[in-house]
Amino acid sequence: MHPMKTNPEYNYAELSNGIRLIHKSSGTPIVHLGFFIDAGSRDETDKEHGLAHFIEHVVFKGTKKRKSYQIFNCIENVGGDLNAFTTKEDTCIHASFTKEYFEKAAELIADVAFNSVFPEKELAKEKDIIVDEIFYYKDIPEELIFDEFEEMVFAGHPLGRNILGDPNKIQKFTKTDIDNFIYKNYRPQNIVISVVGDIEFAKVVRIIKKYYDIVLPVSGKLNKRKLFDSYKPVKKTIPKKIFQSHCIMGNAAYSHFNKHKIGLTLLNNLLGGPASNALLNMSVREKHGLTYNIESNYAPFYDTGIFSIYVSADNDSLDKTLQIINKDLKKLRDQKMGSLQLTRAKKQLSGNLALSFESKIAEMFSIGKTFMIFNQVDTIEDINKKIERITSEELLEISNEIFDVNRFTQLIYQSNGSYRTDDI
Repeated sequence: MHPMKTNPEYNYAELSNGIRLIHKSSGTPIVHLGFFIDAGSRDETDKEHGLAHFIEHVVFKGTKKRKSYQIFNCIENVGGDLNAFTTKEDTCIHASFTKEYFEKAAELIADVAFNSVFPEKELAKEKDIIVDEIFYYKDIPEELIFDEFEEMVFAGHPLGRNILGDPNKIQKFTKTDIDNFIYKNYRPQNIVISVVGDIEFAKVVRIIKKYYDIVLPVSGKLNKRKLFDSYKPVKKTIPKKIFQSHCIMGNAAYSHFNKHKIGLTLLNNLLGGPASNALLNMSVREKHGLTYNIESNYAPFYDTGIFSIYVSADNDSLDKTLQIINKDLKKLRDQKMGSLQLTRAKKQLSGNLALSFESKIAEMFSIGKTFMIFNQVDTIEDINKKIERITSEELLEISNEIFDVNRFTQLIYQSNGSYRTDDI
């Protein structure tokens, strides 16, 4: 194992096979361990739609030495937690546990990641479970609308496909399909192990090397991602048998590597972030009482990104709600932010960042993904310096590019009637 550059907060190393390790010491007795693969739903072919998420499920269904129940009992019998998730661009297997079980957890995740056998009987059962999961989300309009919006923004591109997959294609998946996807995408150079907890780096290195420094089969051809460069705004309204109308609108945005990423993050936080004093919450909810739920979101990807505003409202209120949103966006496009407002926005973003890292599992996820993308991780101090460098001129430029409503894609789930509380 080769040590990489170290800063006061994070320790890095690289195994001889190319797998990278990042470690952060913390004063809590709980350790969080994540195994990240730089492969998600956008790395599927059309025929493989849903396969990355399917693999995330079935890796727990048995290995060369463990049955499914033994996999979960290994960590959960000592009070720990074992789980996994899939996104558009990555897959993660992770565990949380008290620190005396670090080696047990590290060995278990290695076994699941490298030695899963994918029994045919278990594959058949899990297909039905995932199809049920798909239909479950189709019954939740505030979830479904995000998937359909992304299909519109990234039309004809793998980023536009939802992560869960298509029921008909899922039913056709075979063990060979799984093996081929892993062979193409689970390359050691695409794997990062992230550890946060009260455990010495030397011990982490020794145990990770013991279970992960192995020879892995690597495909000769790198699976290159199809870049997205064909955004065209679309507007659509779909009648639904629901109590409220739901609307989502937005634009293609900046990638992980764009110089304006932090600036847009600040604007998104100011506009519709988690704080109650976000502009949209104050104008639409607090001032006019038009909605319970309004938010904005920004998600960067490898080559592009997506910005969106989501709101749910009574049918009779939706038009006025959208007018107010457009008015707030116009202010950001037309008026340069004053120094006092800019200072407040910077402090709020820095504070939210610090609060997010108070959760050690969130920090483990954050540094693991960041290290996978950039091969280094900025400290909070480094990020705060970047936030401080943001200018009102840059924010005006970003607002006119990303918040241009003429470039917005818009999707409305329109309620088929106006309901009052006495109708419920």
